[in-house]
Amino acid sequence: MQKRLGRFLLIFSFCTLTAAGLIWACADSDDSDYSVFAPEYFVNKQYSPFFYSSYEIYYRQGYAESSNTWYNDIIVNEWDAHFNHQFSTASLKFLLLKATPGQVDSVYRKFTGTLKTLPAKYPAISTGTVSHKMLAAFYTYLKLAKSCESYTVNNEDYVWEKVTPNHAPANLEKTLTNAYNTETDPFIKERLWFQMVRYYYFANNSAANAKTVKLFEQFSTHFPKNLTYYRTMGYVAGYYYQQKNYALSNYLYSLCYDYTYKLKIPSFWSFHPQNETDWQATLKLAKTPEEKITLWHLLGAQYDEGRAIKEIVAINPKSEKVDLLLSRLINIREAGTVSIETPPVDSARKSGINNRRLVETIALKNNTAKPYYWNLAAGYLNFLDSNYTAAGRYYATAKNQFPAGDKMIVAQAKLLDMMLYIKNLKKMDANAEAKLIEPLNWLANLRDNKLKIKDLRFSNAISVCNLSISRLYKKQGNAIREVCFNNNAQDFYADSARVQHMIDLLNKPDKTAFELAMLRYYPITLNNLYYHQAIALAYQQKLPEAIAQLKKMKPEDFVLAGNPFAGRLVDCHDCDHAAMKMKKFTPLNFLETLYNMDANIKIRKDIYRNAFSLANAYYNITYYGNARLFYEADVVASGATSRYYYEGEERMDEKLTSMRTAIRYYELARKSAANDEQRALCTFMLGKCALNEIYNDPNFKNADKFAEIKASKSVIDTYYNYFAELKEKYNKTAYYKEALKECGYFRDYANKK
Repeated sequence: MQKRLGRFLLIFSFCTLTAAGLIWACADSDDSDYSVFAPEYFVNKQYSPFFYSSYEIYYRQGYAESSNTWYNDIIVNEWDAHFNHQFSTASLKFLLLKATPGQVDSVYRKFTGTLKTLPAKYPAISTGTVSHKMLAAFYTYLKLAKSCESYTVNNEDYVWEKVTPNHAPANLEKTLTNAYNTETDPFIKERLWFQMVRYYYFANNSAANAKTVKLFEQFSTHFPKNLTYYRTMGYVAGYYYQQKNYALSNYLYSLCYDYTYKLKIPSFWSFHPQNETDWQATLKLAKTPEEKITLWHLLGAQYDEGRAIKEIVAINPKSEKVDLLLSRLINIREAGTVSIETPPVDSARKSGINNRRLVETIALKNNTAKPYYWNLAAGYLNFLDSNYTAAGRYYATAKNQFPAGDKMIVAQAKLLDMMLYIKNLKKMDANAEAKLIEPLNWLANLRDNKLKIKDLRFSNAISVCNLSISRLYKKQGNAIREVCFNNNAQDFYADSARVQHMIDLLNKPDKTAFELAMLRYYPITLNNLYYHQAIALAYQQKLPEAIAQLKKMKPEDFVLAGNPFAGRLVDCHDCDHAAMKMKKFTPLNFLETLYNMDANIKIRKDIYRNAFSLANAYYNITYYGNARLFYEADVVASGATSRYYYEGEERMDEKLTSMRTAIRYYELARKSAANDEQRALCTFMLGKCALNEIYNDPNFKNADKFAEIKASKSVIDTYYNYFAELKEKYNKTAYYKEALKECGYFRDYANKK
């Protein structure tokens, strides 16, 4: 897999290591979405950037420091110690990390007396009791180091292509050489050696590049093997990589990796075995068993965890470097499964079985540094392969090996135990429910942040447990408890009686301990259910009953976005919503207004106005109208009912698309109209309703031209009949002319007849 290059990892004299890339990651997602096994509990923290993540290059590094700032804190601390903590830390940070070459030159001239005062924008430089000699050496070195930034610092950001570095200027070689030869302070002399080696790495000719190795080897024994030493070695490794001596390059990178945490990411990034031949050559360069372990550790973390685990354990089963590989093997297995409920593909299954057997073999030998880790791992890998009996045996062994007082490992084991217990259940009876009360509350407390256990990955465990419990209840025919644990039960909310049973359960005053725990996983509130019942009744035109359900709700600040009683020649929801400045309707006063209008019709009061408004209202509370918010409540919009209510599924719920009620009231309004303008308006609206019924028709097939749209003949005929009436009977009205102007469908029809 190609690694993404960011800023070319040029080795900034104060800040970086090797030629590689920006430490980049996309940290917007969470590995707990698929994983329940936390590497943090078992692996040394220094290896945490290399924990497996399906979302990030380096685990939880986010958009981390670039190569230009990676070593800043260490550099400042080293110089601070060199000056025996007398130099102001703020002044050191400014000079080392922020000052431009020009600013450093001004500070130097102020120090030598050739500049009387620094510009006002410069921060005060406080050097405490540092000797004149040390300051002179520091400023002289700093001026030279800053001049090297022209070819070592590259601010190209977030690019895929390799950025070609600048070359070191030829005239700088003599200056660096003279500075090194005349410097007597060992601390600064080592840094000048680093600058010289790096200079030759960036030189613009092969003869000079070759001096990278020569200079390193010539003086490497003169200095302690500290961070600067290994940073210098990083350039030698980079040189060998350019020369295609991959074996030696990778060996040197492994030495850098092993030195300190700060060198791990750059070295890991740069470590690139090309093939088995150069890999075997790299292994032969290892001088100690520990060096060989580091090489296998790096190879395993990048390419093949199983192979590397086997090799490392053969050398030293107690090596902490194998812990990282085991965590990656487990987390990759989890990610490859997609979810614990979905089995892996065949190739992944075969690899997973081989790795599981390897882990089992190592766990049974009981000779690792953390035998409980290997037993938990063997158990969990068996769990993922549905070998639940074997999983239980390994878990039981692990519990007897836990380090005393380690609450996080106990929490990890509890999570795995809970999943295993639920997977082993054959039915949900009173005994099972009683045993699950505490663990269900424990998981809910974790989810709700009432209990915090650092780094515990519990999100996917909740999903796994709930889905398994829900399936058991489904088999047992207990729809209420099924939907409590998995709110995706098809048809549940379409059944008013079932919804009422759920309402009764939520209102039950003396709930059992299990019911209380169970309902913590049910996402729908009483208000949601009352509202759902209300809108179902409203679509059945049972308005008094719908109003009664709404009045049971706790008050909510919810208003419809548009005027549901307004009609428009051409549907424009945004226009209706923008025009909603006067009367605002809540669902309750909307239904009360509907009821009053219907009551007026029954006593034959202002039939046209009331019938037309009712028709608009019943039009607008369908998918086609401006008041979709009326039905898009939490229950309706939940996963449980998405197949009934949302576009994109095969069919939406008929009551949310049907024009029948609107048509009935438009027909009544037309029958009661006082003039042709009103009748033309009603006829056109009836045509709109008929058009929507074409869209609703199961045989509907779209087309670029309306005349080519396919649907049931009776549905299309109804549509054309209304347009025919509008043209034949009301062609003298102003509304007819407006319809011709605004409606392309009607204009096409009128022009063809």
